[in-house]
Amino acid sequence: MSPRADAAQNRERILVAARAALASDEEVRLSAIAREAGVGQGTLYRHFPTREDVLAAAYAREVDELASAAPRLIEGHAPLAALRLWLGEVADYARVKRGLIAAVETTVWRELTDASITRITSAIDELLQAGRHAGEVRDDVDARDVTLLIGYLARIDEEEWDARARHLLDLILDGLRRR
Repeated sequence: MSPRADAAQNRERILVAARAALASDEEVRLSAIAREAGVGQGTLYRHFPTREDVLAAAYAREVDELASAAPRLIEGHAPLAALRLWLGEVADYARVKRGLIAAVETTVWRELTDASITRITSAIDELLQAGRHAGEVRDDVDARDVTLLIGYLARIDEEEWDARARHLLDLILDGLRRR
């Protein structure tokens, strides 16, 4: 049975607010998420019984959006342009992942990120294959290489984020390009 429309809207607003909270450099508080979503604490807890539940759901949504972006971008753009656009979305994802790492216990974030790595690696592989097929991406690079490189985004300090994140992604893209 599908949830009522208002319940589905509440859940959606909670997830949007949780994602924004994770992407900010502030402490993630459920009361702030509920307030930002325009729902009461009881509504938030009906949808997500624990803090980890709401943060995990927001992170899972981010992973879903990142993974599903790859085929959509490949379909609508030249391979290298698709890869560039996808790496731009990685910057947004990395900010949320960094917030998740700061907001939950180490074992929780490791479980969540370990569960997401297959989807992200598959998206990277799809983008690399399209680039290789077009003769634009090096043959000696695999999805694991790119995953390790983009993993360092989580280590950028907030005060350096705007200056460094997209610049580093451009460097990664330049390194992937066939010469």
